[in-house]
Amino acid sequence: MAVDVLTEIEIGRPRSEVSAFAADPANATAWYKNIRSVEWETPPPAVVGSRVRFVAQFLGRTLEYTYEVREIEPGSRLVMSTSQGPFPMETIYLWEDAGEGVTRMTMRNRGQPAGFAALSAPFLTRAMRRANAADLGRLKDLLEA
Repeated sequence: MAVDVLTEIEIGRPRSEVSAFAADPANATAWYKNIRSVEWETPPPAVVGSRVRFVAQFLGRTLEYTYEVREIEPGSRLVMSTSQGPFPMETIYLWEDAGEGVTRMTMRNRGQPAGFAALSAPFLTRAMRRANAADLGRLKDLLEA
């Protein structure tokens, strides 16, 4: 069973500010609760082909994975993916104007879990949906402060 989680939020900041902050992996620990560390494997800034290693804590497990930037349209779209481990995943960020000085950010995580992770896909989907909503809420609070 595939996992596909779509989460949206409106943030009271201009799209250029929201996208610049959220698209910079160096800021991930500030708004993702579960991400413990970020390490560039290629020189910043993020461009197609950039590789960034993350260490996260999710559902009581430590996860280490490297995302590769697949697409980047500054201010509009960022696509990253990993093919490592039991849960290869793609993460997509989209930013759209939602009124004057307001940005709608959409985050989509999708992947095809294998092995034991495949058996727990429905549980993973619910947990990811909760975590993503909370993370976007933290991003909103941070940028609107």
